[in-house]
Amino acid sequence: MTHRLRSVGLEYAETAPLRLVFVAEAQAPPGAVFTALADTEGWPRWFRQVSAARSTDGGQGREIRLRGGVRFRETVMTAEPGRRYAYRIDETNMPGLRALLEEWTLAPSDDGTLVRYVFALDGPPPARLVARLARPGLRRAFRDAVRALDRRLAGG
Repeated sequence: MTHRLRSVGLEYAETAPLRLVFVAEAQAPPGAVFTALADTEGWPRWFRQVSAARSTDGGQGREIRLRGGVRFRETVMTAEPGRRYAYRIDETNMPGLRALLEEWTLAPSDDGTLVRYVFALDGPPPARLVARLARPGLRRAFRDAVRALDRRLAGG
């Protein structure tokens, strides 16, 4: 069964009832990291939890499948080369969510790129509790993905 989520704007990354924020360092420059983020079909090659990904609507949308069967239909909210990539989840087969936006921001650092990821969501109290309890797993998945992406960009 598919659940339609509430449409939210980019400001939701700062105003959502629950925001999980993670930061990691990549050695690749911001432009290379951004190019990988914007290459939807490439996500399964570096983000282990993503089993399939395809661009839709001429690059303005995405369809994502996670390992375990969760599916998302998304709208790309912004794609600012070398700076920011964000998408809103419009439909999912995961119950309990009302709204979800994910934002990746990139900033040059002495060692390459500072990658900041925001998982901004709304749902009833049990869904927010589950998301809070999932924080360590989400943090690990994000850091593993940034490391894998960095290795891939370095040619390893």
